Amino acid sequence: MAEYLLLVFMFLFAGVVAVPIATRLGLGSVLGYLLAGIALSPLLGLLKVDVITLQHFAEFGVVMMLFIVGLELEPQRLWRLRGQLLGLGGLQVVGTAGVVMAVALLFELPWQVALATGLVLALSSTAIVLQTLNEKGLMRSDGGRATFSVLLFQDIAVIPMLALIPLLALPELMTAAPAGHDDSGHGSMSLVAGLEAWQAVAVTVGVIAAVLVGGSRLTGLMFNFIAVTRMRELFTAAALMLVVGIALLMSLVGLSPALGTFIAGVTLANSPYRHELESDIDPFKGLLLGLFFMTVGAGIDFGLLFDEWGLVLSLTLGLIALKVIILLVLGRVFGLVGADRWLLALSLAQAGEFGFVLLAFSVDNAVLPPMLADQLLLVVALSMLLTPLLFIAYDRFIAPRFASRQNREADDIDETSDIIIAGNGRFGGIINRMLRGMGFQTTVIDYSAAHLEILQRFGVKAYYGDATRPDMLHAAGVEHAKLFIVAIDGREQITALTRYLVENYPHLHVIARAWDRNHTYELWSVGCRDVIRETYDSAIRAGRSALEALGFPHDEASHLSATFEELDRSSMQEIANLYKIDVPAHENPEYVARVKEINEEWGRQLQGKVAEARDRMSTGQPD
Repeated sequence: MAEYLLLVFMFLFAGVVAVPIATRLGLGSVLGYLLAGIALSPLLGLLKVDVITLQHFAEFGVVMMLFIVGLELEPQRLWRLRGQLLGLGGLQVVGTAGVVMAVALLFELPWQVALATGLVLALSSTAIVLQTLNEKGLMRSDGGRATFSVLLFQDIAVIPMLALIPLLALPELMTAAPAGHDDSGHGSMSLVAGLEAWQAVAVTVGVIAAVLVGGSRLTGLMFNFIAVTRMRELFTAAALMLVVGIALLMSLVGLSPALGTFIAGVTLANSPYRHELESDIDPFKGLLLGLFFMTVGAGIDFGLLFDEWGLVLSLTLGLIALKVIILLVLGRVFGLVGADRWLLALSLAQAGEFGFVLLAFSVDNAVLPPMLADQLLLVVALSMLLTPLLFIAYDRFIAPRFASRQNREADDIDETSDIIIAGNGRFGGIINRMLRGMGFQTTVIDYSAAHLEILQRFGVKAYYGDATRPDMLHAAGVEHAKLFIVAIDGREQITALTRYLVENYPHLHVIARAWDRNHTYELWSVGCRDVIRETYDSAIRAGRSALEALGFPHDEASHLSATFEELDRSSMQEIANLYKIDVPAHENPEYVARVKEINEEWGRQLQGKVAEARDRMSTGQPD
């Protein structure tokens, strides 16, 4: 028992220490987990831990991740992805496998070995890529959607790969194959072992149909039954049972468990229990994915790596370069441009976790020599280890480069007015509608071409351009305007634009959108005296509704919320003068001390007002 507890503690401790450090350094959580696994490798060796077996267990995190991805992907949306799924994904797998096979043939490897190698290296890491894309908020970008489509096709492609690999067996390796290996690839537990081909297909189709029917009908009945108990742990147990059961069914018919749970997730995407399932499974997914990444780092054979570092490193970098080139070409063919095309290429440039499975399967079925499989295992692991660095390169060099380019030339502003609104999104758009509805003329500048095209269909006139550029402001007539409303996105951009306007156009009344309280102080420090916190008024209204829900009449709730607003606004200028823009608020002693004092003063005054309101309610006196 102590050995198992020690192992659990080691992995948890390594993750808790390494991931925050890596995240703080901008390296991302995935690289943190990988480095933690590398650091643990010597200790695991001393304890004689079977890292490969542990890795197979941790791969269940990938299964859970695809289930959650499926929950967020409605069937209609999946159907819209069919072009990229089959076209882009299919060409990537076939193209990469073909090119790798051709390179292997140049080194005079048997065609069976070359083909198996191509199939293994054509896959990418679903776990690392989806985790990183979600962390960075890139899943909804064009490049993120294309990347997801390719990864999904790769997971589907594992099924025919598992069926094809046994057919590539080499006679000279048959005698060296491990005793008792299963040529069928279905293992000791199987629903299709020993069946005719048509019977195996029928059973497989039946299992998939059971998953689809169970997901759409039986799951609702099961959760309705459990809901009667009002016990949260039963929901968690049922969610885990559902995922494990589907993964088991898929394994029993030789299919990818990840694919099966993804199908089930898509089926449940419209279920009323979708969010409950996601919240129950997500913590387990995160822990198992972290464990998986650590086992990848711990599984690197540094002895073989040091002995053949030149060959292994060359193969790894060559594979990454090859996949980047192929994906850049395919991205252009399928209409991806700029940063999205590079996101696709750099995201999928590594080999994937299913490569470990296919390599072991290929050795067991006498397709790959063990020595070559060990070398490829290192290539797979190292390419996965380098993936976070590729994302860092994308963030620091690729994305800023394309973000600085305009997809179209700025519009010529042919009409100017006394009111300029920079940004016509969810904040600036409401202001513009209000002022125009009252008969005021506005000049609107927005930097989203797609957004402006939508607005034009509704008859809203706006100009495309970057409102932070002085020449664009000049074209909009800022010298003669009376009012400028800063409603663009980006905290730093808002502050910079506000500073420029205040310093260069003292006649101009500037209204600036603030993200939060600290941003309000920043804008005050650069000279803006009309700052609007974008969520402040709606939060005050929500607080008033909360008071009404607690039993206060509407008039009393309105009076109390107005009291809070008056107290809050009365202290803003004093606190703003203590705020230092170049020092974090919590590291400013004078600021912190005064905020504490004000909070205590507020508490006494507000509680007194609540007591007065309760007295009036009890006596029936009017406010």
